Amino acid sequence: MKANEVSKLTGLPISTLRFYERKQLIPEPFLSRDDNNYRVYDREVVEYLQDVRMLLSLGFTIQELILLISESSHIEKKALVMEKINYMQELEAKLEASKTFLGDLLEGRANFQTHCKSKH
Repeated sequence: MKANEVSKLTGLPISTLRFYERKQLIPEPFLSRDDNNYRVYDREVVEYLQDVRMLLSLGFTIQELILLISESSHIEKKALVMEKINYMQELEAKLEASKTFLGDLLEGRANFQTHCKSKH
């Protein structure tokens, strides 16, 4: 596939694909050159790039993604992923506490008093 097709299928601008290439975030199996030196992407790059987008949305940095695809030890990679999981668990707990607080606020049970609850 050419870059414009990958761009259409992934929703990523071609400039982003080039940026990922410069950062070596797209591994060799997904990218090669044809006889005319044009970039040729393997079809599986679309799913790979969807995973990259997901990881970025989860708070991974480009440098962390590069580490995950590098030859670094599996222990280092596992520690990084576990760190993100722990962070998300902390966020979940904060969100749950926030929902409880807002429910209490609506029902007039919070120390912060507002007139959200009807007087009937």
